[in-house]
Amino acid sequence: MTVAAITPAAAHVKWFAPYIVGAPPAPVGQTLRDSWFWLAIGLVLAFFTGTRWIEIGPHGGAVMDGLDRLTQPMWGRLDDYVRAIVAAFFVAIFSVGGIYLTPDLKTPAEWVSWMQLVIAALIFWRATMPIAGAGIVALWLLALRDYDLFHLFDYLALGLGVAAYLVLAALPQEGWRVHRFEALRWGLAVALMWSSLEKFAYPSWFYPLVVEKPFLTFGLPRDAFIPIAGVAEFTLGFGLLWTPLIRRLSAVALFVIFTSAVWPFGRIEIIGHGLIMAILLAVAADHSRLSHVFATFKLPLRSIPIGLAAALVAFVTGYWELHVAFYGPNGHAGPATTEKTTHSHNPEHPDGPVAAGGIGAPPTRGQDTAD
Repeated sequence: MTVAAITPAAAHVKWFAPYIVGAPPAPVGQTLRDSWFWLAIGLVLAFFTGTRWIEIGPHGGAVMDGLDRLTQPMWGRLDDYVRAIVAAFFVAIFSVGGIYLTPDLKTPAEWVSWMQLVIAALIFWRATMPIAGAGIVALWLLALRDYDLFHLFDYLALGLGVAAYLVLAALPQEGWRVHRFEALRWGLAVALMWSSLEKFAYPSWFYPLVVEKPFLTFGLPRDAFIPIAGVAEFTLGFGLLWTPLIRRLSAVALFVIFTSAVWPFGRIEIIGHGLIMAILLAVAADHSRLSHVFATFKLPLRSIPIGLAAALVAFVTGYWELHVAFYGPNGHAGPATTEKTTHSHNPEHPDGPVAAGGIGAPPTRGQDTAD
């Protein structure tokens, strides 16, 4: 399994394909019976175990020193870099207009865009960075007026991670400031692991993308490719939380995946995921060799499968149980329609179904969006 072969793991399906958050997810057992899922898990465990074996071996120090030398220019000004890219992200979504934080969170309120520009400006002064962090949380809370809480969980962890970084970086106490990059990394890791579960819960959401852009699967069958992509996103997100070499190599792999998604998915992809891509570079350039969370547990090789299994159980249980809590055991898809979708067919997505009421031209090619 090559990194390039899991490109759509980086494309947020809600930006490009039909979806409806309240639809009942596929049973967990469907994924657990999938041999492709277990093959991908096995490959990742082999990669993580091999990486950790190198890290604790006689050449581990030399490998880490080499990475440190390569990333020294960024490490020397990492705070300036992070502040600049967060500000640039908010300028970018201000220029797009009509969205809260990501392309699928649309709003007609023009003042929201101006709030984003103010957030960008506040980041350039240390004294006002906490206000910028509060503004990011406020944007997420404002989106609750128009979107379900379960939908907004996709963006909660990353938003809190960035906000926590801005608050911690502004503090004078070094004992608190030392955690700023770790907070940023945890926010990104949790966000990636949570969003990856859509590929197991709603594989049909990805079918239009595969039909429109079949080259994305690199010849793999559709129903093999989607669980492999989900495993890649979840496990590499998990890798960001592990030991220094695993997290740095996971960040590099994720950066390559997200970057390769820019060409097939275009400007929306780079604006929506630009902040994630930039944070991944910051993780790869982080010279810190300490971990403040479960540090002792992560040391032995056996902790990798144990930790990954625990993370899968926790996230899968949380996702499916919260969905039941919000929408009931049978889900809630709104008014009955012939297709489970909130998107109309349009020229950019020729395989999307017609919305309720027949709005949109009929599809010209075979639909493959069955539940």
